[in-house]
Amino acid sequence: MIQPYITMTLQELSQLVSLGEGANLEFKRRVPRPQRIAKELIAFANTKGGHLLLGVDDSGRITGLRDVEEEEYVLRSSMLERSDPPIEFDSQRVPVANRRDVIVVTVPESASKPHYLVGENGTGRTAYVRVDDKSVEASPEAVRLMRLREGAETVTFEFGEKELMLMRYLDSYGRITVKQFANLANIPRRRASKTLVLLTRANILRLHADHRHDYFTLAYE
Repeated sequence: MIQPYITMTLQELSQLVSLGEGANLEFKRRVPRPQRIAKELIAFANTKGGHLLLGVDDSGRITGLRDVEEEEYVLRSSMLERSDPPIEFDSQRVPVANRRDVIVVTVPESASKPHYLVGENGTGRTAYVRVDDKSVEASPEAVRLMRLREGAETVTFEFGEKELMLMRYLDSYGRITVKQFANLANIPRRRASKTLVLLTRANILRLHADHRHDYFTLAYE
């Protein structure tokens, strides 16, 4: 889990920026539109947490922000309006030049995920996760696993012919998507998804988020 900084110095900020953008770090030259800023923070909360640096451009140049109070207002109002349920985050200012600050936003991995981005006028809800240095729409399987994260009951299932077929495929090829499993076992996609999620909850498989299609691997590899 990402831990918030109590007080960050310019030197510490520079060290953080030097890591470059990735799964836990995003740069923005200024506060984006409400939907964009909410999307980034929601993706962090739904994954492993992260830092959003406002006042740092894509190349890692620390430019800072002038109207920091206004930008902080946009940040907080965006999260109130566009995140459901609301996410926890911490923000602090780091002075970088005369009348210029960088806003460091720290988002821990949420215990209340999945969080959804609420669309314009309160319509539509979409969950996002981090994949490398991008915030991408979460797959139905990823959302289902987040919803079931607190299920403490023992996961039971019948290990039948189709599950054995799946294990043999993974032994040979290492990974499989929902669509591939549905085709392999000649079953509807919905059933394939349910089976893969069940095996993931039983710690037999592991889900990997991907830019194009999420995939599953054996958990013990």
